[in-house]
Amino acid sequence: MVAYSFKKRFAAPILDHSKTGTIRAPRKRHARPGEELQLYTGMRTKSCRLVARETCMAVHDVAIDVGLLTIHSIAVDGVPIADLDAFARGDGFTDLAEMHGFWKAEQSPGLFEGVWIRWASPPPVAGLLR
Repeated sequence: MVAYSFKKRFAAPILDHSKTGTIRAPRKRHARPGEELQLYTGMRTKSCRLVARETCMAVHDVAIDVGLLTIHSIAVDGVPIADLDAFARGDGFTDLAEMHGFWKAEQSPGLFEGVWIRWASPPPVAGLLR
């Protein structure tokens, strides 16, 4: 079992299944397909709350090119994502602009390389992995 903490804003998209995964920086050990995930808000605080338990379906390498005004590109396992808005929605944002604002504030502009941990299939949109 692997636990991940999320900002409170992601609890509703996790619960309504519009958020199908999480993008994380590399670390020693991430979830592996088939493992149970525990998804929390406020881990290591008094307001810690378990949002959901899910099963890891897949872990992919992800690269996100965050510019000053937009996200220029997202590649999963080296394959460019064609519909960036659809990818953003699958990650719990309303659109690419909202995702950009989050990434610009959290990571600053530049190339982010990490992993995309999926617990549900993304919506059937051209350019997203099945």
